[in-house]
Amino acid sequence: MILKLFKTKIGRLRIMGFLEGLSLLILVFIALPLKYGYNNESLTKMLGPVHGALFLLFILNTISTGIEQKWKFKTTATIVVSCLIPFGTFYVDNKFLKNK
Repeated sequence: MILKLFKTKIGRLRIMGFLEGLSLLILVFIALPLKYGYNNESLTKMLGPVHGALFLLFILNTISTGIEQKWKFKTTATIVVSCLIPFGTFYVDNKFLKNK
Protein backbone atom coordinates (compact mmCIF):
# COMPACT_ATOMS: atom_id res chain seq x y z
CA MET A 1 0.00 0.00 0.00
CA ILE A 2 2.77 2.48 0.90
CA LEU A 3 4.52 1.87 -2.42
CA LYS A 4 1.28 2.88 -4.17
CA LEU A 5 1.41 6.27 -2.45
CA PHE A 6 4.78 7.10 -4.04
CA LYS A 7 3.26 6.92 -7.54
CA THR A 8 0.98 9.96 -7.26
CA LYS A 9 1.52 13.54 -6.15
CA ILE A 10 -1.31 13.29 -3.61
CA GLY A 11 0.19 10.04 -2.29
CA ARG A 12 3.56 11.70 -1.81
CA LEU A 13 1.81 14.63 -0.09
CA ARG A 14 0.11 12.18 2.27
CA ILE A 15 3.47 10.61 3.15
CA MET A 16 5.02 14.04 3.66
CA GLY A 17 2.08 15.05 5.89
CA PHE A 18 2.49 11.93 8.00
CA LEU A 19 6.22 12.52 8.46
CA GLU A 20 5.74 16.23 9.21
CA GLY A 21 2.97 15.50 11.71
CA LEU A 22 4.98 12.79 13.40
CA SER A 23 8.04 15.03 13.71
CA LEU A 24 5.89 17.79 15.26
CA LEU A 25 4.40 15.39 17.79
CA ILE A 26 7.84 14.07 18.76
CA LEU A 27 9.11 17.62 19.18
CA VAL A 28 6.15 18.82 21.23
CA PHE A 29 5.56 15.79 23.42
CA ILE A 30 9.05 14.30 23.81
CA ALA A 31 11.86 16.68 22.80
CA LEU A 32 10.55 19.85 24.47
CA PRO A 33 9.76 18.15 27.81
CA LEU A 34 13.28 16.66 27.74
CA LYS A 35 14.75 20.07 27.00
CA TYR A 36 12.88 22.06 29.64
CA GLY A 37 12.24 19.35 32.23
CA TYR A 38 15.58 17.55 32.20
CA ASN A 39 17.92 20.10 30.60
CA ASN A 40 18.60 17.70 27.71
CA GLU A 41 18.64 19.52 24.37
CA SER A 42 20.05 16.68 22.24
CA LEU A 43 16.75 15.55 20.69
CA THR A 44 15.62 19.13 20.07
CA LYS A 45 18.89 19.98 18.33
CA MET A 46 18.71 16.87 16.19
CA LEU A 47 15.00 16.86 15.32
CA GLY A 48 14.44 20.62 15.04
CA PRO A 49 16.12 21.03 11.63
CA VAL A 50 14.55 17.80 10.34
CA HIS A 51 11.10 19.03 11.32
CA GLY A 52 11.81 22.42 9.74
CA ALA A 53 12.77 20.79 6.45
CA LEU A 54 9.70 18.52 6.50
CA PHE A 55 7.52 21.54 7.31
CA LEU A 56 8.81 23.49 4.31
CA LEU A 57 8.56 20.49 2.00
CA PHE A 58 4.99 19.86 3.11
CA ILE A 59 4.00 23.45 2.38
CA LEU A 60 5.70 23.45 -1.04
CA ASN A 61 4.17 20.07 -1.95
CA THR A 62 0.73 21.23 -0.83
CA ILE A 63 0.87 24.35 -2.99
CA SER A 64 2.25 22.40 -5.96
CA THR A 65 -0.39 19.67 -5.62
CA GLY A 66 -3.16 22.25 -5.13
CA ILE A 67 -2.20 23.99 -8.37
CA GLU A 68 -1.91 20.72 -10.27
CA GLN A 69 -5.21 19.35 -8.95
CA LYS A 70 -6.96 22.74 -9.31
CA TRP A 71 -8.09 22.75 -5.70
CA LYS A 72 -10.02 25.70 -4.35
CA PHE A 73 -7.92 28.20 -2.41
CA LYS A 74 -9.78 27.29 0.78
CA THR A 75 -8.82 23.60 0.46
CA THR A 76 -5.16 24.39 -0.19
CA ALA A 77 -5.06 26.93 2.66
CA THR A 78 -6.69 24.46 5.07
CA ILE A 79 -4.10 21.82 4.26
CA VAL A 80 -1.23 24.31 4.65
CA VAL A 81 -2.55 25.56 8.01
CA SER A 82 -2.98 21.96 9.24
CA CYS A 83 0.77 21.56 9.63
CA LEU A 84 0.77 24.24 12.33
CA ILE A 85 -1.51 22.23 14.63
CA PRO A 86 -0.54 18.99 16.38
CA PHE A 87 -2.54 16.16 14.78
CA GLY A 88 -3.61 18.58 12.01
CA THR A 89 -1.92 16.76 9.16
CA PHE A 90 -3.50 13.48 10.27
CA TYR A 91 -6.95 15.09 10.26
CA VAL A 92 -6.41 16.63 6.82
CA ASP A 93 -5.16 13.32 5.45
CA ASN A 94 -8.33 11.60 6.62
CA LYS A 95 -10.71 14.43 5.66
CA PHE A 96 -9.29 15.67 2.32
CA LEU A 97 -6.48 13.56 0.91
CA LYS A 98 -7.48 9.97 1.59
CA ASN A 99 -10.26 9.92 -1.01
CA LYS A 100 -8.54 11.92 -3.76
